[in-house]
Amino acid sequence: MHDALPSASRDLDLDGDTLREECGVFGIFGHPDAAAITALGLHALQHRGQEAAGIVTFDGARFHAERKLGLVGDSFSSREVIERLTGANAIGHVRYSTTGETVMRNVQPLFAELDAGGFAVAHNGNLTNGLTLRRELIREGAICQSTTDTEVILHLLARSRKPRIVERFLDAIRALEGAFALVCLSNKKLIGARDPYGIRPLVIGELDGRYILASETCALDIIGARFVRDVENGEVVVITEGGIESLRPFPAVPERPCVFEYIYFARPDSIVNGKSVYEARKNLGAQLAAESPAEVDVVVPVPDSGVPAAIGYAQAACVPFEMGIIRNHYVGRTFIQPTQSVRELGVRMKHSANRGVIAGKRIVLIDDSLVRGTTSVKIVRMMREAGAKEVHFRIASPPIKHPDFYGIDTPEREKLLAATHDLEAMRAYIGADSLAFLSIDGLYRALGFAGRNAERPQFTDHCFTGEYPTGLTDLGIETPKRLSILAEAD
Repeated sequence: MHDALPSASRDLDLDGDTLREECGVFGIFGHPDAAAITALGLHALQHRGQEAAGIVTFDGARFHAERKLGLVGDSFSSREVIERLTGANAIGHVRYSTTGETVMRNVQPLFAELDAGGFAVAHNGNLTNGLTLRRELIREGAICQSTTDTEVILHLLARSRKPRIVERFLDAIRALEGAFALVCLSNKKLIGARDPYGIRPLVIGELDGRYILASETCALDIIGARFVRDVENGEVVVITEGGIESLRPFPAVPERPCVFEYIYFARPDSIVNGKSVYEARKNLGAQLAAESPAEVDVVVPVPDSGVPAAIGYAQAACVPFEMGIIRNHYVGRTFIQPTQSVRELGVRMKHSANRGVIAGKRIVLIDDSLVRGTTSVKIVRMMREAGAKEVHFRIASPPIKHPDFYGIDTPEREKLLAATHDLEAMRAYIGADSLAFLSIDGLYRALGFAGRNAERPQFTDHCFTGEYPTGLTDLGIETPKRLSILAEAD
């Protein structure tokens, strides 16, 4: 659910025809410049969410919070704001909402005063039993102040009867279902956690001898921090003045990180689960060239996310790579008017044809994914109007046929083009001379595996396969061993 206040990224996407970024989290413990470092880390993670940003710090006596709608740079670049965020411990969050409206009460990190002290939480992911938990909590007397699933975690902590804050935290996350990467701050601890399958990423870094938690390694690079390791799937790390402790509160299951981190979400300069995102995307393009070659004169990426795959495709196919589409990075929402005639022109404000490298050429367009297909229609038309002789389309991922419930804001299944059209119908719809997708086995081969093992896939790939790794309790598909949040823990 979203309210009427759009983000800059949503304005540019006139038809909802992209995969939405998720959220980004950051935390640092014991550094005198904690707030400023956190703001820089959030800048690096801005691609994961542009609707809102927040930072919570602790100075040894009090918690301080600043939460703002909009981009990090709009609110956290001034000295006055950073100086209000005193303390050596901090956590931060950038948000794209998949649960809850874009209003101030939903901006994270969320904070609560518990009998054990203050506690703040920042969450990347989506709980597939969040609504069910919320209803149960409200029936038992809980008063919710937000509409985000993250607030459920604070209520679960408050209800736990365990004596220590870490034990309460473990109690709380054992009740969660779905995808989560959490960064939390208490009076004396910085806590990080990943869901049992490790669907959402979280890494550990080190700066000046102090530990950091972040969604991606690019947030470490911007502050000159050293990458230590990934937080493992199902792991909880507790950082204190004494160092770092690792806990394993969940039964062991094979790791299944979200494959879309490699296809679309993560920044190209990040390393996710030991793999370079940039190299992974180039490999996707190379594999696509091997599977679906095209007799063309030039390879053209759909910028910006299609660029690495297009480079890989061009190199593998030995066809020249050209920036045949130029993206305008400076289109703001004030340019967008709610009239159909201007909406039709909107794609030209974001993308314009580089006529000099397109006219008279047979081109192949490379994009990372295809969702509704409406933007692809406009780009193909733009290429033809710029004089392209032929326009072929190649997608560096398999067809998206199923919605996501783990933090990616995909449309309903009936609005996914590949869920309602066969390949020829999709080609005709977007107006291309040919259309092809990367195969599911090709996706796995490009990422370093022999193929997709049907008995135990290596990634969370449900958007392509329909196989969801967790239960979907809020949709009426419950996990067989979900713990009751209201039962007293053993």
